[in-house]
Amino acid sequence: MKNIIISSSNQHKISEIITIIQPFFDKVYSLSDFPEIGDIKEDGTSIVENSFIKSRVAFNHTKIPSMADDTVLEVDYLMGDPGIYTARYAGENATYEENMDKLLKNMKGVPFKERTARFKTVVTYVDGENDFFVEGCLEGRILEQRQGNLGFGYDPIFYASKQNISLGNMDLEEKNQISHRAIAIRKFANKIQQLMYA
Repeated sequence: MKNIIISSSNQHKISEIITIIQPFFDKVYSLSDFPEIGDIKEDGTSIVENSFIKSRVAFNHTKIPSMADDTVLEVDYLMGDPGIYTARYAGENATYEENMDKLLKNMKGVPFKERTARFKTVVTYVDGENDFFVEGCLEGRILEQRQGNLGFGYDPIFYASKQNISLGNMDLEEKNQISHRAIAIRKFANKIQQLMYA
């Protein structure tokens, strides 16, 4: 058993991740425990690169094994956008509301069956010798207007096709069963278990 840093200061993300990985570690830290690290510039050209940038910065600074996740929303009608710009789709410091508004505007008039999209989460792990990444994916469609006010990010306008419900109407427990992040984190937990008992 050992310690790990979640290289994030997003409390929503951290609480989703901790729920699943807590049993494997003695102590789980986040970036708020190391304020001197500051903002990490994510200037990679892919979701995997951006996630590795975050986990490497945390590991290099502390020498504590570090994990990070990066999530993108890919909308087929928009040729995969917002993609790596998911968090700043409407601008550098855009709010969740502004990002949703921009996406809804760009999808105006597009028929429901053509509004296919997916959330992808990549989780990376860096400890200097066992660096790896895993991926989780959730297929759905972009709604024409918000439904529900649970979750965060684009959740109120993302309709999970298999579950027939918007993520904005899904409580955390339900979401942790099916979400892209939950899938990736469970894969991550399995991999960590294998490493621990290898």
